[in-house]
Amino acid sequence: MKKITLLTAVLSLMASCGKKENTEKTTTAPVAETPNKLAATEWLAGSWGHTTPEGDLSEKWEKVNDSVMHGESYFVVGGKDTVFAETVALTSEKGKLAYTVTVPGQNDEKPVRFDLTSSSESQLVFENPQHDYPNKIVYNKITNDSLVAEISGMQKGKPAREQFAMKRQ
Repeated sequence: MKKITLLTAVLSLMASCGKKENTEKTTTAPVAETPNKLAATEWLAGSWGHTTPEGDLSEKWEKVNDSVMHGESYFVVGGKDTVFAETVALTSEKGKLAYTVTVPGQNDEKPVRFDLTSSSESQLVFENPQHDYPNKIVYNKITNDSLVAEISGMQKGKPAREQFAMKRQ
């Protein structure tokens, strides 16, 4: 009888310790407290473009769900020849926002990730210091219907920067 009582006491103690541990796990890091950084990018949603003498630049952003936005960018010459194309995934995971771009014919077709380093209501700054060019991608909201995208970094040993002004289409 003493063995059964001791065994019951040990099992009860183990069970109560297990319950306490489980309770602590469920209350220490609620998912609701993790901020969704993707909400800061929703002003990008829609179609954007700019026509230059060299060709037509188009960029389209679509919200896929609460943690992913999908983007596509094209540069078309003469109305029919696409000379540049890229796809982008803006993803929010554990409160961090990433801009992951894939360009056919570059980087062995592998995606390149740029992390959000700064943001405001009208600006998003993504950086990847290890990437050759660009190292930095910036989106500046000018008005609800206009933005300027900028890429910069070192190119052939010299600082380089390109800007792309776009209007909502």
